[in-house]
Amino acid sequence: MYPFYKKNELNFSLILIMAYVVSLSLADSLSASLGILKIITAPICILFTVFLLYFIKKLNLWEYYGLCSFQGKLSDYLYFIPLIFILSVNLWNGIAWNTSMLETVLFTISMLGVGFIEEIIFRGFLFKALCKDNIKLAIFISSITFGMGHIINLLNGKTLISTLLQICYATAIGFLFTILFYKGKSLWPCIITHGIVNSLSIFSVNHSSFIKSVITTALLSIIALAYALWIIKKTEKFDDENRDRL
Repeated sequence: MYPFYKKNELNFSLILIMAYVVSLSLADSLSASLGILKIITAPICILFTVFLLYFIKKLNLWEYYGLCSFQGKLSDYLYFIPLIFILSVNLWNGIAWNTSMLETVLFTISMLGVGFIEEIIFRGFLFKALCKDNIKLAIFISSITFGMGHIINLLNGKTLISTLLQICYATAIGFLFTILFYKGKSLWPCIITHGIVNSLSIFSVNHSSFIKSVITTALLSIIALAYALWIIKKTEKFDDENRDRL
């Protein structure tokens, strides 16, 4: 496994993504067949997370994949305040208790795991493999693949319209998260936000109108893109000032 990773990071990343998507889809299907939400998915997420942590530790890649402290002036990142709006999206239409206590716990464990796993494989493995050749293309592909990855929700009972809307705002958020990692060198703001967004979805009000869904998608996309552009502008100014001092 390690020789394969060192020989071709990109192919390793793609295989990792496919393994993740297939295993989580099968786990969700098995959980549904057993009648308990995420009963199989939660252990799979834990195992996948442990594997990634072991792999990163084995090769001492903590900083390379962003499992380190954030670098940069927090004022240039607006102290991450826009992330609060993003992570609260599932509560915008109200709060509801949709599942049993056991299913809520299993769902939360699964979604925290998904937040960590997806950030590591999309923003970490895939992005890092791609940015060696072309950073702009790497940012684009990382954002698009993250958004398009949500098409798998069609297999989990989501409607076509809701899935397309999710792909739209997930792509925008994927772009923001990639910029955050690229500029700040740490994945933790992305991992925490992603995990909380996913976890809070268990408390969301399920029946929102089409218009509300479109408005929510538009707001999320605007916030994510505006925040990403703000970060690019502020950090480029900081980089220019540092170059002038050299």
